[in-house]
Amino acid sequence: MKLSSFIALVSCTFLLILAACGNENNETTTIKLAEVTRSLFYAPQYVALEKDYFADEGLTVDLKTTWGGDKTMTALLSDGADIALVGSETSMYVYAQNPKDYAVNFAQLTQTDGTFLVAKSPKPNFQWENVKDSIFLGQRKGGMPQMVGEYVLKKHQIDPQVDLELLQNIEFANIPGAFVSGDAEYVQLFEPTASVFEKEGKGHVIASFGEESGKVPYTVYMTKQSFLKKDPETIEKFTRAVYKAQQWVNEHSAEEIAQVIQPYFEDTAQDILVTSIDRYKNQQSFATDPILGKEEWKNLEDIMQEADELPTNTPYDKLVDTDIAKKIINEQ
Repeated sequence: MKLSSFIALVSCTFLLILAACGNENNETTTIKLAEVTRSLFYAPQYVALEKDYFADEGLTVDLKTTWGGDKTMTALLSDGADIALVGSETSMYVYAQNPKDYAVNFAQLTQTDGTFLVAKSPKPNFQWENVKDSIFLGQRKGGMPQMVGEYVLKKHQIDPQVDLELLQNIEFANIPGAFVSGDAEYVQLFEPTASVFEKEGKGHVIASFGEESGKVPYTVYMTKQSFLKKDPETIEKFTRAVYKAQQWVNEHSAEEIAQVIQPYFEDTAQDILVTSIDRYKNQQSFATDPILGKEEWKNLEDIMQEADELPTNTPYDKLVDTDIAKKIINEQ
């Protein structure tokens, strides 16, 4: 073999080896992520996706909206999802059924309730006692928004079953329309619907259930115990991306956040996005780190206890894992 041919052969072989190594280094892990609903409340998640924070960790996130806590947990437990973004209370309900492979909360995304009290007419001097003897359109019984709503009413010495006419028979998606066309004076709404109603003159935001109820692990990333044990490295990478997004959201304006996450809310006007995000930022709804603390867990238990929805056994030490979140934070 001529020397020139030999050198060319060696060079090609070397390039092929480099290419193979490059492909190996660029391999990504696909994560099936189920979110309980599509919501501005989850702004840091969409920031992580749009700014490629997951991709930077070698993760490809397959995001699906599963529309409801029951469906989201079913997807997780049946391996239709690797990770679920849903309320922590769902992990309690699952654990109470004594499954062999229960769900573990590993990263908190939101730390307050996300609903607001909206009235049909302006209430410049609103006091919570004004709600008495009114028709109040609440959320689905047993759901976290309704439990928080009743908790706040009781905090202000209002018995929701006695002191007002509480409506709970409307499906979540139909609540805004039922409020506009019905007789209810008050309704409990998420953003951006609350801001849209204000802009269109259909309602007035007069109080925040998030501010009134305090910090709770309202929406959390969870995975099955088996997945956490089998692949902690992937959960660590996922949590690192979430934390990076949480920090970015904390350090940037509502306008900047709205611009980044606009692709996930194409039917929502930019000014409504900004108003909604600003409300959530002002009441510190977006967690600034992924740690789910014991105090927040205890507040959640108290809210559920008031609603008579708390299972008998909700062990923080089993249902919450903070080791990965703490490790990520300590890297900074």
